[in-house]
Amino acid sequence: MLALTLEEFMVELNEGSIKNVGPTNKSATVKLFDVESAEAREFGDKRVKLVFEDEDGNEVQVSLFPEDVRTIVSDVEALEDDSPVFE
Repeated sequence: MLALTLEEFMVELNEGSIKNVGPTNKSATVKLFDVESAEAREFGDKRVKLVFEDEDGNEVQVSLFPEDVRTIVSDVEALEDDSPVFE
């Protein structure tokens, strides 16, 4: 399940083209639940792309620098040691 929240979002659709309307203060939150597949792969010369997909084909891609990936790996390792999630 993909949940998408858009804030202050307005666009104009004109003859098949999408154009921003109003100020550039838009933001979005995306949540993907019930992930069926997850993978990490190279993205350019300096980043790692994490790709998550659910059973409906919804996909979220996140590009991170290696130091951010290492932080996430460290967080997961700490959860493995301390959290009942991994029991």
